[in-house]
Amino acid sequence: MSLVVILDDRPTNRNIFSKLAASLESQVTVHAFGDPLDALDWLTDHTPDLVIADYKMPHLDGAEFTRRLRGKPHVADVPVIVITAYDDRSFRLRALEAGATDFLQSPVDHHEFVTRARNLLRLRRQQQRIKRRAATLERELERTRRTQEEVLRNSREALAQVIDTLPAMISAADRDGRCVFVNAYQAAISGSTPAALVGEDIVAVFGSERGKRSRQLDELVFASGEPLPSFEEVVERSGVRQVFLTSKAPLRDPSNQVVSVLTTALDISDRKLAEEHLHHLANHDALTDLPNRVHLLNRIRQVMARGPGTTFALHFLDLDRFKSINDALGHHFGDQILQEVARRLSSAARPGDVVARLGGDEFAVLQTDLTGGDDAAAVAARLLEEIARPYLRNDSTVALTASIGITLHPQDGDDPDQLFRNADLAMYRAKADGPSEYRFFASELNAALQDAVVLESDLRAAVESEQFVLHYQPQIDLHTGKIVGAEALMRWQHPTRGLLLPGQFLQLAEESGLIIAMNTWALREACVQAVAWGQEGLSLRVGVNLTSLQFRKQDICQLIRQTLDDTGLPASGLELELTEGVLMQNAESAATKILELRGLGVRFAIDDFGTGYSSLSYLKSFPVHRLKIDRSFIRNLETSPGDAAIVRAITNLGHDLGLDVTAEGVETKEQLKTIRLEGCDEVQGFYFARPMPDDQLREFVRCWPADGRGL
Repeated sequence: MSLVVILDDRPTNRNIFSKLAASLESQVTVHAFGDPLDALDWLTDHTPDLVIADYKMPHLDGAEFTRRLRGKPHVADVPVIVITAYDDRSFRLRALEAGATDFLQSPVDHHEFVTRARNLLRLRRQQQRIKRRAATLERELERTRRTQEEVLRNSREALAQVIDTLPAMISAADRDGRCVFVNAYQAAISGSTPAALVGEDIVAVFGSERGKRSRQLDELVFASGEPLPSFEEVVERSGVRQVFLTSKAPLRDPSNQVVSVLTTALDISDRKLAEEHLHHLANHDALTDLPNRVHLLNRIRQVMARGPGTTFALHFLDLDRFKSINDALGHHFGDQILQEVARRLSSAARPGDVVARLGGDEFAVLQTDLTGGDDAAAVAARLLEEIARPYLRNDSTVALTASIGITLHPQDGDDPDQLFRNADLAMYRAKADGPSEYRFFASELNAALQDAVVLESDLRAAVESEQFVLHYQPQIDLHTGKIVGAEALMRWQHPTRGLLLPGQFLQLAEESGLIIAMNTWALREACVQAVAWGQEGLSLRVGVNLTSLQFRKQDICQLIRQTLDDTGLPASGLELELTEGVLMQNAESAATKILELRGLGVRFAIDDFGTGYSSLSYLKSFPVHRLKIDRSFIRNLETSPGDAAIVRAITNLGHDLGLDVTAEGVETKEQLKTIRLEGCDEVQGFYFARPMPDDQLREFVRCWPADGRGL
């Protein structure tokens, strides 16, 4: 059974690393600590087989913790892995100098974690096996009290047998560079036997180049009397490249004089292959195997480091209408197109240029050795021409175009991130003028375009971090004067721009497709609040808006059922508000979904009624409960006889069809009086209350007169 100690001040990391450590072997006990001082105190009475510690921690960093750990004799040789998020080489050297055995870069790749930890546990067991055998030999020596020659001969033979069983290259050399010991594994790699190599120059064991290097390192050990830090070295044998982790330590005689140096080398070839694979994955796109954004940024920095006179162009390429093709023809064919685009761009690029995939349908080309803007324009035109060639699909072809934004160094910026932003802005201008266009970055690019790009990026971040809040506008029954419901309206709590209203971001959310995630969140949040209202004795239904995109892209029935089940809101407490456009874009499918949800008890309202389709015959096909008269007809109700007639007609139509009618946007006492006279059933608007946060809504409802005199 192996004992592994995890040290990290973050609970999430401790849990992850503990689970990974538990998977190393069939019998592993894991002890996790958040404080290095607690860990050191516990280690005073316990001896683990492996310690895995974060570098940055309270009280002590990873280097100081390792140094104090090494000061405890019973754990001085326990393997220690230090995990650091710092890319600076000095932090790794500090950890190694303090006695760390190995290190990992954060964020930690799980496969690399398991591979390195398992290798060190294996090495630990080998060390312990040697110690146990050595201890056994010492006890035998004490018991038998044989002659010194017999003890020495037997102990050497026994130790040699133990060492011969280890899958590591082990040898020892004296001050003259002569081999005094070699195990069977090392002898086999050297193409000889242990007996034949003893007494030979160490060059006969390691070969000329490695032998000379080994003798130089041995001299350092003889001079200092201290072991050397472990180091990696490559050994070529019969055309096979192997990587070994080598350590050197002094061997002393009874008078404590260093008489030879022990060299131990553990094969870590598999680990190095895994590291190289992980490095490739970290720098290349999985689908196309092109360099990714990280790789491209590093390459740009390398080119810029050549000197101030270095010129290059960065082409930022985005496929036009790719999302539509992907949705229509399937993601499998979409992936094939992306792979073909990667091949075409690579073939069209010049030697020395870098073609990268940035993600989705975005690519980039770093054009080095630039002679001028005309040179960059010629490359962009060639890239667009390659992209525009037809793509085969079965017996048909698919047409595709792209838009390219070009930024030049050094005139457009001397920072890689700035060059990326400028190329992105130029691409948006090309797409606006497109399709199949390229544009150079210009400092006078439309400020609104730049703001839209930034806003879309902020909007994506807002979806991930849930920066949205819901405000609620009360809905009042004109017959009873009581508040019967509230419409949930989304607001964006922007970290720098403050609270944004829907008109400032909803269109962008629709165009980018982010509205699906936003409305899914809003639906659940509104249902949770409605349940809380009921628990406080406030009997209010909640109205939530749905978009046509949700009806097309989501299984809306499953979404509503799941949300109601998860939140515990009765179906009758939810009213879904749909526009006429939602109903008409896929009338048959929409009617089926409405019928299914209505069967659960969910209520439906047609929002902004009167502003959509001129034909009213579709009302017969959709079993909704309510019509909401658009605020544009209410705004001029007092001065426009035409608007008054429309309100009257909608109200009569709704009542004839057995539907309730709600007037939106009521802002004055006169408007309230008119819509009451026209027979509307419910009302909402600024005259009563603006949309407000949940806590204010609860207080507003509590203060509303119970007899309805608020009207």
